[in-house]
Amino acid sequence: MLSGPAGRLEALLWSTSDEGAGARPPRAAVVCHPHPLFGGTMHNKVVYQAAKTIHRFGLPVLRFNFRGVGLSQGTHDKGVGEVGDVQAAIDFLAQEYPGVPLLVAGFSFGSWVGLHAGCGDARVAELIGMGLPVGDLGGRSFSYLDDCVKPKLLVSGEFDRFGPEAVLRATIERFAPQARENTKVEIVAGGDHFFAGHLDELDHVIAGWLEVRLK
Repeated sequence: MLSGPAGRLEALLWSTSDEGAGARPPRAAVVCHPHPLFGGTMHNKVVYQAAKTIHRFGLPVLRFNFRGVGLSQGTHDKGVGEVGDVQAAIDFLAQEYPGVPLLVAGFSFGSWVGLHAGCGDARVAELIGMGLPVGDLGGRSFSYLDDCVKPKLLVSGEFDRFGPEAVLRATIERFAPQARENTKVEIVAGGDHFFAGHLDELDHVIAGWLEVRLK
């Protein structure tokens, strides 16, 4: 259980086998789940796949349930309080792995709140957003990304109805030049919002980006 702004947050940390004897992992990561009101939990298939891919590179990975999900306390706050939940996860990782650069990843709703928290935190070095719901904002905004110059990978399915490729690319075109330069976009051919039947391709995309980032 993590200490969150609305109470305890249920979490699961995958540590690594080589953390002993003062060894430092190259990064520590948190992966944020999709919308709590539509069945999103830390056990979501996309979240699990991303966590598994990241962990394969020797990075400890933290997943957690947002407020009101599973055993986490509190109630859904339309993304406002959930940014604080992500911040609590970041704080935990920073305490467990002092001085280690952090990576924040999120899927759908989790990308909106996760990247928001990660962009503004100096301890976070990199970002991964999957299935950004840029075509179904419903009062949400990704404008905080406009000036976020941290290296980031944005992945969507070719047929993502909540984040069509054209809308995603138009969103990125509004970024400041350096933010745009540090953003890599990958479109998974044949994939939908949930990457159904294409989780292997998602794994390949994330792994390819991490290989470059961790050299």
